[in-house]
Amino acid sequence: MKTVRMKIDPQDPATLAAGWIDPAGVDATTEVDIAKQAAADEAEAMQDTAKFARRVRKRLGLSQAEFSERIDVSLDTIRNWEQGKRSPTGAAKALLKVLDKAPEAALAALH
Repeated sequence: MKTVRMKIDPQDPATLAAGWIDPAGVDATTEVDIAKQAAADEAEAMQDTAKFARRVRKRLGLSQAEFSERIDVSLDTIRNWEQGKRSPTGAAKALLKVLDKAPEAALAALH
């Protein structure tokens, strides 16, 4: 492995490695900018959760109706999860994780 030495000048953003911040840019960020970014991050996380819930159900080879019946959750709730309108929390989130990692055991325990 080759070692490369670099000189970093905190005053010159071009010399900063990925992951470093621009202090002037951070200072110029307003509360409105932060709120917009937080909302965008939340929307993206909801879509990730929706994709996860849909993926777990599809890996089990179940329709939304069959899945809702097997895990004893309303069909509307399953649809809301998969459309990103709601996000599973608490026990439902844990159940989805178990269904993803050990589907046979989880379904047997629910039966």
